[in-house]
Amino acid sequence: MFNRLFLDVYNQLHNAFRAVIPEPTKRIPITWRNYPNTLAFLIPLIFMAYLVRRPNTYLIRLFLLPTLIAMTLYACFGYMWTRPSFNVYNWAQGLVALTFVGKGLEYAFTPQGRWKIGESKLGQEETPAVALKDKPPPHSNGFANGSVEVDLPRAEKQFDSVLPKWFLDSVEVLLAMRGIGWDFGRGVHIPREPRPLEQAPYLKATLVSALRHFITLDFFESCLKLVPGVGSVSGGTIFLPTLPPLYRYTVSTAIHIATGTAFIAGFGMVYDIITLIAVGLFGHKLSSWPPVFDNPWVSESLHEYWAKRWHQLLRQTFLVYGGYPGLLIGGKFGLVIGTFLASGFYHECAAYAMGRPWEWRPIIFFLLQGCCIILERVWRQVTGRRVGGWAGTAWVYFCIMVLGQICVDSWHSRGLAGGMVIPPLVSPTRQIVFPIALYITGR
Repeated sequence: MFNRLFLDVYNQLHNAFRAVIPEPTKRIPITWRNYPNTLAFLIPLIFMAYLVRRPNTYLIRLFLLPTLIAMTLYACFGYMWTRPSFNVYNWAQGLVALTFVGKGLEYAFTPQGRWKIGESKLGQEETPAVALKDKPPPHSNGFANGSVEVDLPRAEKQFDSVLPKWFLDSVEVLLAMRGIGWDFGRGVHIPREPRPLEQAPYLKATLVSALRHFITLDFFESCLKLVPGVGSVSGGTIFLPTLPPLYRYTVSTAIHIATGTAFIAGFGMVYDIITLIAVGLFGHKLSSWPPVFDNPWVSESLHEYWAKRWHQLLRQTFLVYGGYPGLLIGGKFGLVIGTFLASGFYHECAAYAMGRPWEWRPIIFFLLQGCCIILERVWRQVTGRRVGGWAGTAWVYFCIMVLGQICVDSWHSRGLAGGMVIPPLVSPTRQIVFPIALYITGR
């Protein structure tokens, strides 16, 4: 009797799960006609963001959450790009879905709503939050007890637009990934601004940075596509079995570094473009858009690498999924392990959108990162000294360059490098560099 009841419950849950996240073979191919369906989740998502900026909306947000989760997951996992070179966009859709589901969970389970620094009334402040990061913090209880006036030029106020202010406010909190200027962004590391803080030189430096990141991304993406197996749409291992062990792991390390560099350049390029739009068109304060990375290559501890020098765009997402639950269960150690475990599942669940088999290696890698950070804390407690110096940098390179290869191999085995990121027609490397190299070598 009990077994039958258990089986019935399991089947019902499985059917409900597959109604939202179908089997890869049952997903709907994306066309121009049905593409708007993949964006339908934006309606409850923006509504949820609107509610989190309004008082007395806690119960409404809780009731809205199931609809938001179901629509977001189905929009991103129920439809798929069927062209093999576009499979990387299925992964991107999975990342988007899990990021916004995390936002929905955060908004639904934050009774007091989300406050900008210095607000006296929820939703009152119209100045973009990123321009408020230098304001004195609100009361220690998490609520603002008074508005702190800042003399900002009109261009730094929320820009005039045909769009209603409630909509702009909702989009702003939705896209506040690092929480700069918001109540949940306290303690987030903000990299030093290397660009001049004058409008014209700042925009010029940002444009140069965007072009540099584009060229870097294009070069390493093009090179990865030349690696047998790895560069194909079906994917292949970075540990080339035809090579002797020494050469095999040298090549795998080079592929690993190229992949990481491409990730950094890609993030930087997109962020630079958004910065140009925000500052150049919308008049945001120059200091409101600090760099997204802080030179991760020079990290002297793994804690410094992940908490400061790597991008913090998904910091809140991982805290919501695993960090806060881990804190309740296991204190500070639970916070660390929960955050990295959430990161592992986040990346792997998103990769499932590519229609390839489930892998545990990315989850193991991120879990190991959490364990290694705990080891750094143990080292400090035992020796009284922080991990740092050249030995700390060597430790970071081991944790990222060596342990990280199992994660990158998992991604490339499923066709990550074979996807089209930079179209060949606009690729300087494939249109100029490679032809010149072939001409010089006589091939």
